[in-house]
Amino acid sequence: MNGNLLYTWKRKYESDPGNAFPGKGHMKPLEEENRRLRRELERAQRERDILKKAVGIFSKDPKRYSDL
Repeated sequence: MNGNLLYTWKRKYESDPGNAFPGKGHMKPLEEENRRLRRELERAQRERDILKKAVGIFSKDPKRYSDL
């Protein structure tokens, strides 16, 4: 084990004892929010892409879809 590693762990613990070592599967609150926002962004991008495709389909032959 490297001395720098111990120093880094000590520094993390001193700066934020409650969240210094969250453990496997446990994230800091900011990391959890970041992950949630990334998932939300991915979903919004998928929805946007679907709407773009729909606009392209409906704009090709507007008379065909006018009764919808």
